This record gives sequence, structure tokens and C-alpha cells, in this order.
Amino acid sequence: MKKLPSQWTHREKAFSAFITGPLLSFWRQRQERQFVGKEGITIRYVRLTSASHKKAILIVPGRSETYVKYPEVAWDLFNCGYDIFIIDHRGQGLSDRLLDDPQLGHVVQFSDYVDDLAQLCDIEISTSRYQQTFALAHSMGGAIVTLLSQRQPDRFTATALVAPMFGIVLPMPEWVVERILNWTEARPHLRETFAYGTRHWHAIPFGINTLTHSRVRYQRNIRFYADQPELQIGGPTTHWVREAILTGRHIENIAPTLTHPVLLLQASEDQVVDNQAQDRFCLARNLAGFPCYGDHPQVMDGARHEILFEKDEIRAKALQKITDYFLTFNT
Repeated sequence: MKKLPSQWTHREKAFSAFITGPLLSFWRQRQERQFVGKEGITIRYVRLTSASHKKAILIVPGRSETYVKYPEVAWDLFNCGYDIFIIDHRGQGLSDRLLDDPQLGHVVQFSDYVDDLAQLCDIEISTSRYQQTFALAHSMGGAIVTLLSQRQPDRFTATALVAPMFGIVLPMPEWVVERILNWTEARPHLRETFAYGTRHWHAIPFGINTLTHSRVRYQRNIRFYADQPELQIGGPTTHWVREAILTGRHIENIAPTLTHPVLLLQASEDQVVDNQAQDRFCLARNLAGFPCYGDHPQVMDGARHEILFEKDEIRAKALQKITDYFLTFNT
């Protein structure tokens, strides 16, 4: 096995010095920009570029995330020779919120996310500027990138999907959830309120979190939201959950028609998204003659949902898989 870079495998031991030193200096070089998306919603994003770079990676975060959370990921990929662009989806991060209560995770229709991402690509990522363009998408971002790649199969040279949301873990049988969601859909006062079992943002202690085994990364991410209340977002609305379920089904249906190159990383201990949906996605593409890299999900043993924020051992292996995969497309 190829030796992993030491800056990836031994970072947690001196994490505080790293984030307050070189990482902070790097992040201060960012350019924060915005554009007006569908329905007049302001979409914010960040860019980190170098005149020497000929390749770009668009990082597409998951639900409730923000580009403020991603400096370390940006640092690692920028130093591999890529320009970096990271979007804040509508309704979260520093982009405009959609409801009076800014803590409600909401979207009118899932395709709005896709429209926003396509617009950002038109603004920043062109084939005339870059020799290669890649997408690195986490969770909900994986679904968004997949739908954009259906619309525009040649938009990205390749995509890396990290624990993509092709299905979500539900607190009860799906048929029960579906009946509830269909009933609430016709009632705005229920459709646009927190989904069952969710609430406003609150800091969950590390010991009971289901996202990562890395204490230092988890605590740093919690601090971002605690220090900047405008970043906070609670649970999704019932309408968002309905949109997410329908989107997952749609992606499963179109999987055999997708031809764009895909690497799919799966977290073995994921309690947020449905790994079986990822398995079905890869199987359908394989049977159609357009397999994901390796013919099946690349399982990250011991990883929780946030693979890119896991402990060094797991995170370094994931980054190596992603960067090695992108390098196979060098021309």
C-alpha cells in the first residue's frame, strides 16, 4: 500500500498548533463571494486559487454544513495542486435562509440545490480555465452532484462522493414515514416545522456524537457554530425530509443511465445515511456497464458519517483514495 503523507496521518497530535498557525494563515487568503440564485436567494461561496493551478475541485457540503467548516479539507487539496471552491447551500451556512425561523433546515424543491450548483459552476469553473474539474461531495452534497451530473454528464472530469445521501436513516418504517409526510404536505403549519425528533441547534457532547471519532475535529466544528450563531441550523422540516426521500428514489431509478466517472466512499458505521442505497446505486451502474470505481462502494472501515472529519488514520486513507482517483485522469 502506498505510504500516506505524514501531514495527514499525524496531525491530531499537534492539532491546535496546526489550526492556529499554518491553517489560519491559509484560510485568511480565501475570497468570499456570492451570487443571486433562483427566487432571489443569495448564495455564498468561498474560493482559494493560485495562478499555478490548472485543476479545480468543487467541494459540495452536506445538510446543515457551511464552508466555514472546511478549511482543513481545502488546505489538504489546495496543497495537492487544486483550486478550491466551496458552496453554502440555500437555507444554510451564510447563504440566505428560507423561513422566518433561520434554524429550520428547508428547501422548496431539491432541484433548487442543483440549480444553484450549476450556476456556481458557470461562474467559476470553466473548461477554458481548467484542464480538469472535479467534484468532492459529502452526504446531501453527493445527491446534488449526482443530479447535476445527470443533467450535464461532462460537467466534471470525475466526482468523488463521500457518504452520499441516496437514502436516509429513518426512525420508523419508511411506509409509515411516507404516510405522515404525505399528510403533512398539505398542511403548511406542519410541512414547514421541524421533522419528528428534531429541534433547534444544540451542541451534542462528543461522547454521544454519531458523526466522527475525532475529538479535536468534532470540538473545532462545534466551536464554529457556537461562536457564529448565524451559522447554526437545527433539524430539517418535514417537507425537506419528504424531498430527500423522493430524491433518493429518483437517484436509484436513474442510476443505470448515469455515465460519469464516480468514486463512492462508504462509512462502515454510518447512522445518518442508508448504506444499502449506496450499494444499490453502485450495483445498478455496474449492471448497466458504467461501474463506480472498483465496481462497488469503497468501504472506510471504522468510519462514521463525516469521513473527511474522522480521526487521522481513517481520514488520511480517504484523502489518499480521493487524490489517487483524481490523478488517474491526468492528461
